Amino acid sequence: MKVGIANDHAATDMKKAVMKHLQDEGYEVVDYGTDGYESVDYPDYAEKVCHGVLSHEVDLGIAICGTGVGISIACNKIKGIRCAHCSETYSAEFSRRHNDANVVAFGARVVGEEIAFQIADTFLKTPFEGGRHQRRVDKINKLDER
Repeated sequence: MKVGIANDHAATDMKKAVMKHLQDEGYEVVDYGTDGYESVDYPDYAEKVCHGVLSHEVDLGIAICGTGVGISIACNKIKGIRCAHCSETYSAEFSRRHNDANVVAFGARVVGEEIAFQIADTFLKTPFEGGRHQRRVDKINKLDER
C-alpha cells in the first residue's frame, strides 16, 4: 500500500517518526509535508496529500499539524475527501469501517508517537465494510454537490 503523509512545521518530527514506522511496516510512503520548523500554512500541505489521494498517486493519506484540527478542516474542504480527525484507535477504525475515510488527521502536540503509530496502523489496516454504510457515504459525497 502506498500512503501519503503531510504536515506543517509543528508536526515535522512526528511526520518523520510516523514515516519511519510505516516504512518499517512495509508501506511505501510519499512525503507531501515540510521538513522545516519555520512557520508554514497547513492548508497548503493538506491540499497536496488530498490531491495525492484523489489522483490515486497514493491509496490513503495521513495529515498532521499541531492539534490535527486545522489540517483536518482543510482536507475536508476538498471535494472527495473524507478526513477523520482521530486521537485514538477506535475512531480511526470506525472512520474506515463505516465512513470510508480516505485521510486520517491527528495532532503532533496532542498524541504521543506510540499512539500516532497505532492510529496510523489501525486506519491503514481497516477495510471499509460497505453494505448499509455505502448508502451513507454516498449521501456524504452528494453534499459536495450542494
